Amino acid sequence: MNDRKCENCINRSQCKGGFSSWLFFIIGIISAIAIRITVFLLHLNPVYSKISWYVGVGGFFVFFVYKFKILQETADMIKRRHILEKLETQKQLNSDDYNLIQRVLCSLTSKKERINYLFIFGLSAIALSVAVYLDFLNN
Repeated sequence: MNDRKCENCINRSQCKGGFSSWLFFIIGIISAIAIRITVFLLHLNPVYSKISWYVGVGGFFVFFVYKFKILQETADMIKRRHILEKLETQKQLNSDDYNLIQRVLCSLTSKKERINYLFIFGLSAIALSVAVYLDFLNN
């Protein structure tokens, strides 16, 4: 997000990434790596594979609890403030309504989230390709 657009945003820390946002981003990346290397580690040592699996699943558990909590809080605020009804009926929005909409839109433009999804997609493609090679093509 452009710094000028975020300058006066009350949710700037969420958009730009506060400590917890960066922490859970890193947990997500580590979990993605750990899950995707389990197949490779299985060929080296099954114990390493199990450790990697536990780190990955445990990390994803923590990551998705965090994401669920954030999404639930946002959905609750939208319901409590009747934002959807106001938009459907084109009722006047107040400054708190605009701030909430701004927060939602700001979170949708998060670079970290897009990087995380791209990273997971890329690692998954690599892991799938190598796993097929190791399991079926490498006699």
